[in-house]
Amino acid sequence: MIYTETRLTGAYVIEPQMIRDERGGFAYLFEAREAASKGLRTGCVQVKLSTNVKKGTLRGMHYQVPPAAEMKLVRCIRGAVWDIIVDLRPGSTTHLQSFGVELSAENRKALYVPQLFAHGYQTLTDDAEVVYQVDEFYAPQHERGIRHDDPKLKLQWPLAVTSISPKDQAWALL
Repeated sequence: MIYTETRLTGAYVIEPQMIRDERGGFAYLFEAREAASKGLRTGCVQVKLSTNVKKGTLRGMHYQVPPAAEMKLVRCIRGAVWDIIVDLRPGSTTHLQSFGVELSAENRKALYVPQLFAHGYQTLTDDAEVVYQVDEFYAPQHERGIRHDDPKLKLQWPLAVTSISPKDQAWALL
């Protein structure tokens, strides 16, 4: 696997290295020892699937606070999404900075999202599906969010928003 650290310390884009032969291909999508050697959290307590009907759908920006802060490994397995993270770690040198990347079934990239990073994505295709591996259980009492359109963050979404939940639209501005 190829680990490329983003400009947000501790967040990585992870690309599989395909081994190909006449049958097709094979690749590791995650390997705990390799990830741990790079200082990444490796536990997984839940795997989640998000399905999205319409291009332009926006989900986010979500995170959980301690004691249920979670790491996420996010991968698009059908279609394509534009995925954005925001560093919310107090005292971080990249506090309130963001990073975006296209994740798609075609490019097979994953985004490693550290604890205390807000995460969200917008679908670039109809019928996009996203899988999350997380290292903490969902804890509604520790769930938080920030607005996808907060002027302080200046997040760059590629499309007009066609669908967003009332909950995601109602998150407070910073």
